[in-house]
Amino acid sequence: MENRICQLFGIRCPIVAGGMVWCSGWRLAAAVSNAGGLGLLGAGSMHPEVLREHIRKTKQATSAPFGVNLPLMYPQIDEVMQILADEEVKVVFTSAGSPKKWTAWLHEHGMKVVHVVSSSKFALKAEEAGVDALVAEGFEAGGHNGREETTTLCLIPVVRAVTRLPLLAAGGIATGEAIYAAMALGADGVQMGSRFALTVESSAHEAFKQRCLQLEEGDTKLLLKQLAPTRLVRNKFRDEVEQAELAGASVDALRELLGKGRAKRGIFEGDLDEGELEIGQVVSLFKGRGIATVEEVMAELIQGYHAAAQRMASCLM
Repeated sequence: MENRICQLFGIRCPIVAGGMVWCSGWRLAAAVSNAGGLGLLGAGSMHPEVLREHIRKTKQATSAPFGVNLPLMYPQIDEVMQILADEEVKVVFTSAGSPKKWTAWLHEHGMKVVHVVSSSKFALKAEEAGVDALVAEGFEAGGHNGREETTTLCLIPVVRAVTRLPLLAAGGIATGEAIYAAMALGADGVQMGSRFALTVESSAHEAFKQRCLQLEEGDTKLLLKQLAPTRLVRNKFRDEVEQAELAGASVDALRELLGKGRAKRGIFEGDLDEGELEIGQVVSLFKGRGIATVEEVMAELIQGYHAAAQRMASCLM
């Protein structure tokens, strides 16, 4: 599976674990990197000094490359950027904002920059900003999504048509067969969140993991589109959001309903009723399965990829 994503990051497999809030701490990042992929720390749920601590712990736990996912709307962005430079982080995935302001600065400090996009238009803007690679994320993904609601199957080929940058596919990818499909459409590798969120090494609460492993098709839905589109699991809080939106609630009313710390409450603390539970559509594939280790997941992904490649080759004979 050696390709230009592997060459760009110095990894063995073109598989990146998404930098998910309240899931992607140092244990998960290090485990993915040790297994041959690229682990990411989820800076979006960390105070600056907590992020510094997780960077240092990741370095202690792995000698392999890893990175940090940083939403560009982070309130203390200047402080966090300086931490990335001070700690000599080598790879930064940016999202939720324009990469134009920070890409050159990150390059000057020796970092490779990858930006998450939801459309071919934003892919072009990111390329103009000078990023090293792109993540094209379809709306099947968990957490925050693009407003376009374009599926990964449609998004990857249109992004590939407008740029030759190294391209990672994301959204609805959690098996080796899906990796093969994404690469057949033009991706050079994949970024996966939901599958890694439910591993032993994920910092998500056990109750959240078990709830997600019970989900059926259709048990997640994209809501909060007036604020930041977010894929939510059905629970008491989501029902309240859905009812408010159907009633025509204003942005301010929705913001008040959301409040602060909802994602932490649900994902990290395990409040399955009042918490904001974020996971991707693909989670229903794993209903009833146990919580695997990262090493087990990576082995399963590679095996599934090769099985898909062999099956497709035989179809053309």
